[in-house]
Amino acid sequence: MEEDKKHILVVDDDAGIRTLLGRFLFEQGFAVSMASDAVEAMMFLSQYKFDLLILDVMMPGQNGFEFLKQVRGDNNVPVLMLTAMGETQSRILGLKTGADDYLPKPFDTTELVLRIKNIFKRLPDKGVVNDVLDFGVCFYDMRLRELKRHTGEVIHLTNIEQQLLSILGHKAGQTFTREKLAELLGGDNNLRSIDVQMTRLRKKIEQDSKNPRYLQTIRGKGYMLLVK
Repeated sequence: MEEDKKHILVVDDDAGIRTLLGRFLFEQGFAVSMASDAVEAMMFLSQYKFDLLILDVMMPGQNGFEFLKQVRGDNNVPVLMLTAMGETQSRILGLKTGADDYLPKPFDTTELVLRIKNIFKRLPDKGVVNDVLDFGVCFYDMRLRELKRHTGEVIHLTNIEQQLLSILGHKAGQTFTREKLAELLGGDNNLRSIDVQMTRLRKKIEQDSKNPRYLQTIRGKGYMLLVK
């Protein structure tokens, strides 16, 4: 496999969808592996490094949400969830579990590729000047887009969470409306999903997420990040 070719793992119990996705993504220049269920997917993850998982929700045995929760125990690989369930609550559950994006079936392949490319755009930029945001119990490296406790333990962030911390961190003390944040993040992010992401971030960076010190809600305006 070429070193600069992104490697994607497609996890779907529908053989027809796996084959079509595999062929299409290969034609788009990606390296592709395919798994029919969570057990097979976990075997692949234990052997290879992937740049992205495309994960179906409705699978026999361990479903996509359960599998993603297991993966997030020690793997930060970006995840795009595919499902026939397009309801808001399903999307929110996917985001809470650690998905980076969410696309309901049936979907347009052009939109799929755009979402994949947008996820890759949010990956750490080696050209970013080193800057560290200190939150007391942990710190965020702006260059590596990595959140760590002062003990050295890495705290998992989805790519959207990385993007939000970078946006807010580059202009700490400035208020961003939910509309502006949704616009900057792009994709399928709406005002409700922004609130969900902020709640998740607070649980990771705040000592007391119910009484946040750093990630502030500015009533009637939006959100602002304060740092030491």
